[in-house]
Amino acid sequence: MIIDSIQNGIVIDHITAGKAMELYRILGLDKLDCTVAILKNVASSKLGRKDIIKIDREMDLDWDLIGYVDPTITVNCIRNGQLVEKRTLKLPERITGVLTCKNPRCITSVEQELPQEFVLTDPARRVYRCRYCETQSK
Repeated sequence: MIIDSIQNGIVIDHITAGKAMELYRILGLDKLDCTVAILKNVASSKLGRKDIIKIDREMDLDWDLIGYVDPTITVNCIRNGQLVEKRTLKLPERITGVLTCKNPRCITSVEQELPQEFVLTDPARRVYRCRYCETQSK
């Protein structure tokens, strides 16, 4: 299979196999009017198998959101066919607007305008807790 190289855009690499579609949905890549290539289960010497997303356009990305979905991801920014920036990601300390609190007594259930904000409490297990009521996300 041949996928053209990108002249100006972004390559999201080292995605854990099977997580590319989740990232595609969360980032809203279906709304773009440019070419977006999703490669699934690509052979990798580091991971065994990985997914890759290529976006044929420069754009702003939510680094924390990408790090939350998969902290092993590497993001490569390409301009004029050359790699100009390479970012490795990590789990964000706070995540806003992605998770929803499951506690029906949480203030975010009553006050709809409050942002759903979660704080990383256990990085090893990827556990986040609601900022307002301390309910665990997973």
